Amino acid sequence: MSDGRRAAPSSSRAPLGGGRVATGGDPILAAAPHRARKRFGQNFLHDPGVVSRIVEAIDPRPGQAIVEIGPGQAALTSALIERAGHVRAIEIDRDLAARLRQRFSAEKLTLIEADALKIDWSDVAATPLRLVGNLPYNISTPLLFALLPVAERVIDQHFMLQKEVVDRMVAAPGSKTYGRLSVMLQFRYRLTKLFDVPRGAFKPAPQVTSSVVRMQPRAVSDLPEVDAQAFARVVAAAFGQRRKTLRNALSELLDADEIAASNVDPQARAETLGVQSFVGLARRLAA
Repeated sequence: MSDGRRAAPSSSRAPLGGGRVATGGDPILAAAPHRARKRFGQNFLHDPGVVSRIVEAIDPRPGQAIVEIGPGQAALTSALIERAGHVRAIEIDRDLAARLRQRFSAEKLTLIEADALKIDWSDVAATPLRLVGNLPYNISTPLLFALLPVAERVIDQHFMLQKEVVDRMVAAPGSKTYGRLSVMLQFRYRLTKLFDVPRGAFKPAPQVTSSVVRMQPRAVSDLPEVDAQAFARVVAAAFGQRRKTLRNALSELLDADEIAASNVDPQARAETLGVQSFVGLARRLAA
């Protein structure tokens, strides 16, 4: 969990090499306090007890490839470096990047100035890595989806997110919070909600409670065989109008007979189906 929440500016995806590297900077930066920027959604983690709990959950070891999204003021970064020896970090805020460059040597911190939504994650994950970060509320869901294609190269992910988002991620079928995000992530990861983090752990304090989640990619050999595009289309359509029955919600993809042939009740609603049922529907669509 990084300690700086960052918004995602618009525009095209940039390769890893396109990220700006901070070089030196004004020596008075370290003395002047950094003002949190709303456009980056910054809320800086400052509670040492929370930092300690997060680091214990991650359990970083020397030699592990750890990438932190949004190091911010380095509350977590410093603790990770202390345990692992070296961290790569992605920071969008140039002022914070300059401060980080002044504080940590290149042997301890490899800093990439870039937008996490634009980086080519296949380059970042060229070797197996562990991802950590305090994800900005306004880009958390898009970023989680952006990381799906490289899940095979990721050992685990420990993220701090808005509590509401984590509750949706781990929700069970039949619950009000179960939806597209739940299905897409539970298909690819084993998800564990670890603990909540109160608003007072940040400066400035956000308006909502946060939660820490562990995401462990399932082995490719354990994943059901299904066309990824068909699966995504079925899940998106089913939850696009969640009050409708599947017969109506999926009418442009499958008819009632095809839904029934997938061992799914056409009169059921999307929130009642488990991940495997969506797999069956996607297989029917791709057939």
